[in-house]
Amino acid sequence: MAVAEAGEARGYRPSATMPFGAEFRRQASRRRTQLALGFMVLLPLIILIAFQFDSGGDDDNGRNEFSSLVGLATSGGLNFTLFSIFVSASFLLVVVVALFCGDTVASEASWGSLRYLLAVPVPRARLLAVKLLVALTYSGLALILLAGTALLVGTLRYGWSPLRSTVAAELEPTEGLLRLLAVLGYLAVVLLVVAGLAFLLSVTTDAALGAVGGAVLLWILSSILDQITALGALRDFLPTHFSTAWLGLLSTPVQTDDVVRGSISAISYATLFWGLAFWRFTRKDITS
Repeated sequence: MAVAEAGEARGYRPSATMPFGAEFRRQASRRRTQLALGFMVLLPLIILIAFQFDSGGDDDNGRNEFSSLVGLATSGGLNFTLFSIFVSASFLLVVVVALFCGDTVASEASWGSLRYLLAVPVPRARLLAVKLLVALTYSGLALILLAGTALLVGTLRYGWSPLRSTVAAELEPTEGLLRLLAVLGYLAVVLLVVAGLAFLLSVTTDAALGAVGGAVLLWILSSILDQITALGALRDFLPTHFSTAWLGLLSTPVQTDDVVRGSISAISYATLFWGLAFWRFTRKDITS
């Protein structure tokens, strides 16, 4: 018969505390999760409805490039999906990922429930790991819902047509779908930086809004700095420098150099931020 170690309850197993499924269901019941995922489904529908209000105006405010993208978006379901991703990638998806990963620990602290979770007792490292995995799962689900809904409604409205873009020749639907999946995969990797930064801020502060907003603001700051050419080669080390490298996956032939560099950069930053988050959380005093 197994004997419990000194000070440990008989039958207690750290690995059995705070199961992934329970935390996943708990987060699913939260209003912010429902609203965020719901908006990912709603956004393609809003865009689709907006396209129906075609005023027929020519080159309003000189927005030739954006107008051409809108024209491509209505030429098929794949193109509509690409447009939905294009208008969401630089800000909306950043906010959603920051929301899931920045709110997860800080909200527990603000509610005063974090210390009770640890008193179950749930090992700190396990609590953090489960919360991170659940946050990443919901972030990935948000990305899938956005693209899946856009592909469904776009195909129903505009048909199953070849993928066209301003940087590539026309791609057959099957190949175009594979290219879109590659784009989604790369975006998921890039957004790991946001996830890591928001998660680090979440274990640092008790204010969930501060963690979410801080991650978004720092991402925007990095994007601004990346536009300053005077920084030269220093821009290569900014986490946002390769954030648009997914456009190379649509080109003919496919350009993967920046995709590889961007993936390495994103994984490195995310690993650093997560490592700091675990180091900070396992050593801090939990008072709330």
